[in-house]
Amino acid sequence: MALADHLRELRNRVVKSVLVIVVFTIVALIFHKQIESLLLKPIPQCDPADPTKYEGRCAQVSTVGLTAGFNWMLKVALTAGVVAAVPVWLYQLWAFVAPGLHRHERKYTLIFMACGAPLFLAGVGCAFLVMPTTVEVLISFSPTATTPILPPDDYFDIATRMVLVFGLAFEFPLLLVMLNIVGIVTGKRLLGWWRGMVMAITVFAAFATPSADPVSMLVLAAPIWALYFIAVGIALFNDRRRARRNPDLALDDEEASHLDLSVQPVSGPEAVEASSAPVASAPVPAARHEQMDDIT
Repeated sequence: MALADHLRELRNRVVKSVLVIVVFTIVALIFHKQIESLLLKPIPQCDPADPTKYEGRCAQVSTVGLTAGFNWMLKVALTAGVVAAVPVWLYQLWAFVAPGLHRHERKYTLIFMACGAPLFLAGVGCAFLVMPTTVEVLISFSPTATTPILPPDDYFDIATRMVLVFGLAFEFPLLLVMLNIVGIVTGKRLLGWWRGMVMAITVFAAFATPSADPVSMLVLAAPIWALYFIAVGIALFNDRRRARRNPDLALDDEEASHLDLSVQPVSGPEAVEASSAPVASAPVPAARHEQMDDIT
């Protein structure tokens, strides 16, 4: 295809993805009250009738401005539409790239897409699991004699960041498996990195969670630890499978392969009977001998 045809194909894929996102956004606008209640559920809201309900660790959700509620509704609906349309625009992306891939590369791409969406959703669920503890810890830093007023946009930005960070963090082991499949890194090397990986994942979890409590950090770090070791096991199994097919696959570019120099027994000579007696050659004339001597 020419460059203009590729751009036209990309435009069609983008338009289809945008249309699906718009449809899901309209559906989210219809049910925006339910979605907002689900998003605001982790916030311990203060109850005027019972000020000691959360022992001072509560907040009052309040919008500031005439259009703040409308902007909040649009932001929630658009985000919900993009998340709900993930399978569609991922498929459109794959359909645009697939014609340029080989058959085995298409298979790996489908596996990546099939495993990527559940892992991302698992990270989103983990983020919602950590969100109540995170909100309570952040609210606890407020002065005792004050009631924190929390704008929905501020809370939504923190929640969106946590959802994206947790979802992308759960994709990291899948990325390691894909690097092993294409031959960039071996399972043995991944296993040798386990101490550094555990430390790096722990530090990442500490910086990724807005709160400073160890519970939120462990809730993010522990699943990634488990997924990392699962990815190492898959990589080792894949290396062993490829080694059975090609024993010289693990050799370096400048390393010689193993040569079989063992002596193999050779059977004795075998007599072959001629089909007929050989025909005697004609004698060479004397003149021919002289010509051959002259040439020589």
